Amino acid sequence: MGVLEGQIALLVALAMLAVKIFAFVNALTFSAESYVAAGKLTKPAWSIGLGLGVVLQLILLGSILNLAFTIAAIVFLVDVRPALAGLKRR
Repeated sequence: MGVLEGQIALLVALAMLAVKIFAFVNALTFSAESYVAAGKLTKPAWSIGLGLGVVLQLILLGSILNLAFTIAAIVFLVDVRPALAGLKRR
């Protein structure tokens, strides 16, 4: 792999890690009751899943699991987070 490809891969990996960290921290800010009220998976399920994704990316760079956990983080940010935030505004 050339230098440019290596730098692009590093930037993509850092972006994926940033998305996972943001989703994980955000998941911790909502109460467990909010998850139940929104009809989503429980807070422990999301917290463990997103936290595991962060840890695995730090350990297993370049794994297909990184992509799977990044998709889970994006699902949290696009679907679960707006539902939880909507409960706070009411």
